[in-house]
Amino acid sequence: MKIALFSAKPYDRRFFDAANEAHGHEIAYFEARLTCETAPLADGHDVACVFVNDFVDAAAIVCLADRGVRMLALRSAGFNHVDLEAAEARGLTVARVPAYSPYSIAEHTAGLVLALERKIHRAHARVREGNFALEGLLGHDIRGRTVGIVGTGKIGEAVASIFSGFGCNLLGYDVRENPACAGMGMTYVGLETLFRDSDIITLHAPLTPETHHMINAGALDKMRDGVMIINTSRGALVDTAAVIEALKTGRVGSLGLDVYEEEEDLFFEDQSSRIIQDDVFSRLLTFPNVIVTGHQAFFTVEAVQAIAETTLANVTAFENGESSGNELVPK
Repeated sequence: MKIALFSAKPYDRRFFDAANEAHGHEIAYFEARLTCETAPLADGHDVACVFVNDFVDAAAIVCLADRGVRMLALRSAGFNHVDLEAAEARGLTVARVPAYSPYSIAEHTAGLVLALERKIHRAHARVREGNFALEGLLGHDIRGRTVGIVGTGKIGEAVASIFSGFGCNLLGYDVRENPACAGMGMTYVGLETLFRDSDIITLHAPLTPETHHMINAGALDKMRDGVMIINTSRGALVDTAAVIEALKTGRVGSLGLDVYEEEEDLFFEDQSSRIIQDDVFSRLLTFPNVIVTGHQAFFTVEAVQAIAETTLANVTAFENGESSGNELVPK
C-alpha cells in the first residue's frame, strides 16, 4: 500500500525502511506535521501514518478522506490527538501500537527519579565548570520510600518492578487491579490516599476526560510537602500552572516531566535558536528541582523497532481485509 508518513525524522526512515522489507509497502516520508493544511501531501496514498504531535482533528480527517486516504496508522499507543468519531464517519480505519516497550518508559521514569533525588543534573553542570563542592547536592535513599503509581498497566507494572527492586513501598491506583503488581507487594488504594501517603508519585494513565488535569491544585493540596511528581505519560494529566505554584511553596519538592500539555509546538524540533514563546514552559525551566525531557522516554532502539514493525503489520492486515486487533473505534 502507499503510505504517507508525517512528522518523519531520520530515525523513522531508518526503522521503517528496515521493517518494511517484510511488507513491501511504498512509503513516502514527509517532515511536516499532519494538519488540514498539510493533508494534501497524502494525495494518492492509501494510508496516513501519524505520530503524537500530528493534529488529526475532524478537519484534517476530512482533508485526508477527500484525497483517498482510507486508513490512519498511528505510531503511538495514545490516540487522544485523533478524532475517532470523525474517522468513523468518513470510513477511515484507525489502528495504533498498543504496546512496544514498556521498559523504555519505565526505565526513563526511574532515571528521572534518580536524577532528581541525587541532583545528578546539577552535579553534572557543576563539575563541567570545575566546581566539585557537595553543598546543595544532598539527597535521600530511594530504599524505604513510598512510590505511588497511577495507572498499573504494562508500563506501571514495569515501574513497580523497578522500584520493588529498590526496596520501596508500592501504592497503586487503577480502575482495574493488576495481579502482577499485587504480587510485588503493591497495595491498591484510592487516589486521595495515594496522593496523601506517597513520597514519589509517577503517572502512567491514559489521557481521558476523567484524567485531564488529575494533578491539579486540589490534588496537590492533599500531597506531602516535598513530594516528587513524575509524568512520562500524557502532558495534560498535569495542570502545569498549579504545579508551578506548588513548586514555589515547596509542596512539590521536585518534578520530572517527559511530556507537557502544550508540547505540540515545542517537542521533536530544534528550538535552540528561537525564543520560546510559551511563558509557562519557560517558567518551569527556571526551577533547579525540575527536569524536563522532550518526549524521549519511548526512544530506545527496541521501542522504535517495535513501533515500526507493529505499524506496518497493522497496514498489512488492513490491506488483506483482516483485523490486526489494534483497531480503534469511538466509545
